[in-house]
Amino acid sequence: MNLHQFRFVQEAVRRNLNLTEAAKSLHTSQPGVSKAIIELEEELGVEIFARHGKRLKRVTEPGQHVIKSIELIMREVGNLKRIGEQFSAQDSGTLSIATTHTQARYVLPVPVARLREAYPKVNVTLHQGSPDQVARMVIDEVAEIGIATESLSDYRELVTLPCYEWQHVLVLPQAHPLARKERVSLEDLAAEPIITYHPSFTGRTRIDHAFTQKKLQPRIALEAIDSDVIKTYVRLGLGIGIVAEMSVRDEAGNGNADLAVRPLGALFGQNVARVAFKRGAYLRNFVFRFAELLSDRLDRNLIAKAMSGHPNDYEL
Repeated sequence: MNLHQFRFVQEAVRRNLNLTEAAKSLHTSQPGVSKAIIELEEELGVEIFARHGKRLKRVTEPGQHVIKSIELIMREVGNLKRIGEQFSAQDSGTLSIATTHTQARYVLPVPVARLREAYPKVNVTLHQGSPDQVARMVIDEVAEIGIATESLSDYRELVTLPCYEWQHVLVLPQAHPLARKERVSLEDLAAEPIITYHPSFTGRTRIDHAFTQKKLQPRIALEAIDSDVIKTYVRLGLGIGIVAEMSVRDEAGNGNADLAVRPLGALFGQNVARVAFKRGAYLRNFVFRFAELLSDRLDRNLIAKAMSGHPNDYEL
């Protein structure tokens, strides 16, 4: 048995048992993938996959155990590579970060810039996606660290730690009647067309839950994943906007004082952005440092303790 066979089995599972797609992903031929998997099954003496003709239909019961072992082996192979990189080139390499648009646009620029100052030979790659996609990229080792508000804590393959708290804010034209109110209620918001995030992004579930609790039906005029898009449509008069507070911190300083901003934490509560690492992964020095730059609540010892199987959460 060899690592090529393990990679082929692992990729076949990732591609929903589609060997053609697995072969494309691995830049090889479909017959080659199929042959390698069959040879591994013959060597092990068990069928990893049940077949219908030449097509894989499902993972067998012994196959499930084989796949778990393969995942452990491939994870350790990845760790060995990172250990080699760590000690052959202490201060160089690539840091791959998976995150949402809001984090990439408004939270990460300063930590990334500070990391590059400390490690000028480290390249940074940003992968943007939905929270679920962020989780999957960390699990699949496309990224070493993930940052998002939703979903990350739902995956047992990940070790997650809270990073910082944030709240939603209301953005609306300065001339809008609600801009003159000291306290905005859910009833006030429900009476207006609302422009806010897509349901899977940036704490949208808290918004929906608050309206449901009050038995109110919000008038969602437009959904987006980009805070700048939301603010653009607010300026065009399509409705009032609900965005993450990170996205409006520089409004006045950038000459965009045409929008009024009102905090909504009292209505929607506080959200927690989290960082995630693949359970059991080996983290290089600059990965620890980047996490520390994200939040003064994160430090190497805390992360190492969580990664070693003691992920006791802490209060923000």
